[in-house]
Amino acid sequence: MGYKITAKENLSVIDFFMEVEAPHVARSWKPGQFLVLIVDEKGERVPMSVYYADEDTGRVGMFIRRHGVTTFKLWYEKQVGDELLSVAGPLGKPIEVKHYGNVVFAADAVCAQAECYATLKAMKEAGNYTIAIHSFETKDHVYPEKFLSKPVADEFYITTEDGSVGRKGHYLDVLKELIEQDKVDIVFAGGKLGSLKKLAELTRPYGIPTITTVRQIMVDGTGMCGSCRILYDGEVKFACRDGPMFDAHKVDWDDVIRRDSRFAEQQALARERYLAKLKEKGVI
Repeated sequence: MGYKITAKENLSVIDFFMEVEAPHVARSWKPGQFLVLIVDEKGERVPMSVYYADEDTGRVGMFIRRHGVTTFKLWYEKQVGDELLSVAGPLGKPIEVKHYGNVVFAADAVCAQAECYATLKAMKEAGNYTIAIHSFETKDHVYPEKFLSKPVADEFYITTEDGSVGRKGHYLDVLKELIEQDKVDIVFAGGKLGSLKKLAELTRPYGIPTITTVRQIMVDGTGMCGSCRILYDGEVKFACRDGPMFDAHKVDWDDVIRRDSRFAEQQALARERYLAKLKEKGVI
């Protein structure tokens, strides 16, 4: 039995939305956790952040970047009604949902854009004042508003690097202003690792709790392979098992960034070969 794709829609020049039937995930998933997809019998295990999990329908939504062979295959070769071989999860540790006060979620990449909605929805239901900051490169990267966190945010910001939509700049600029206004009790964030390092440096002097998704290359997603290990407060932790969300002030970001680029050359080569085959077939 496979896992049926029930919806798919383009979000931007590089990202898309996909929904699958996965009742076992929808029943037990909590904010902060992730799932792992396997497209077919020869497919790799790919971790995905969750946009929503609907227990009533048994469906799970996610945002996906067209970046590697598997994600391109999902976009070009898998259509609504097709099935995936496996959807494993929920994996990782959930965050603690409770009343904190003013809760910010800052996002500047695909995984975090999904996590922003899921996290703030839970935090708002727990009685918090919620602030969403979505950052994108240009207007071509901005998602349709219906996929963003506006419905669950008391304050809502969009930034683009060139100012083509929303404010010009990055979530770090907006967050700095909010901190100076004493409007931040805790920050959750995800996305680009370099931005998360800067975020930790921004909030540390103020003593503001900062919980971030630490994405590392995962092979199995259950802690067996050790590929996603990070240095955390002087100890080795695994992003898949002990995270993926950690206290940003305790993460060795230089090590995280270095390890994230280990297989960049191989990934680029595999992507080029796959896209070349699609061109030969006239798919693209």
